[in-house]
Amino acid sequence: MANVKGSALATRLLWLSLNHGEAGTARLAAVASPGLRVVMGQGVVRAAWYPSAMFVELNQRIDELFGKGDLALVKELGRYGADANLTTIYRLFYKVGTVQWILGRASRLWGLHYDSGRMIIKRAGDDAVEMEIADYDEPHRAHCLSVIGWIERSAELSGGTRVELEERSCRAIGDARCRWKLRWQ
Repeated sequence: MANVKGSALATRLLWLSLNHGEAGTARLAAVASPGLRVVMGQGVVRAAWYPSAMFVELNQRIDELFGKGDLALVKELGRYGADANLTTIYRLFYKVGTVQWILGRASRLWGLHYDSGRMIIKRAGDDAVEMEIADYDEPHRAHCLSVIGWIERSAELSGGTRVELEERSCRAIGDARCRWKLRWQ
């Protein structure tokens, strides 16, 4: 069973609070599973581990309630997660690092955020990388879209312009691997 760090849940709940206030949080709590409802009531511990299924549920419920129910909002939540976490804790790295350098660090830090799988990044020229999530125990489309949003925004925060991410395959929709190619200028 895969787990994610509480910081991933915390940024989603922060987005919800900032964009939909107490009423939005109450709407989410009303449809949340008992476990997610307890975590919402007690507050997320950013450094604690939570089940990946809870992270997926949180993203799905926010998308159902405040998006179109097509998981498109989940990608935006991933982008927001990059903004919320990377412009504070890792701000200095983004000011001095290149896109290649930042994404290289992301693959090394995967294990700090997920206790399953690994991120593989291969250079594909000066302005491109190929990426793969390998061996993640519980692939889900919401997780992949969240990672996609985070990757795109991370590239932008580290100076990339005209960032384009091409999804090549996804285990959550039946492919053998989750793979992307990221290009930027």
